[in-house]
Amino acid sequence: MSHSTIRIAAALLIGRDGQTLLVRKRGTQAFMQPGGKIDAGEQPAQALARELHEELNLHIDPSQALYLGHFSAPAANEPGFTVHAELFQVHIDVAVVPAAEIEEVRWIDPMGDGGLHLAPLTRDLILPFYRQSLTA
Repeated sequence: MSHSTIRIAAALLIGRDGQTLLVRKRGTQAFMQPGGKIDAGEQPAQALARELHEELNLHIDPSQALYLGHFSAPAANEPGFTVHAELFQVHIDVAVVPAAEIEEVRWIDPMGDGGLHLAPLTRDLILPFYRQSLTA
């Protein structure tokens, strides 16, 4: 991996009603899957659990996170960088609240964009992938 890549673990969080949760970081425009950078020596699912706790005060069991695959796209907030995401599907049935650097959370129907400005990874890869899985 070159220095211009960012390795993250991201969650396709699905609520009881089938909506998916997106987050927006403070001082940024784009909504994206919750998650964050994978620390050295950390397993992606562990990184995901840690980030979901930091960002949303959400506790998940890493073993309950279903691995969906590896996705990469231009970073939304770091020009010239590429995000390499390990994506996990997580079903939740609890309220979440923005914490840490998260300014806003929004549940959207995954068949659309919720009228939001979406990060490239979310818009071009993750949501289309999920839609395809729903109609498969």
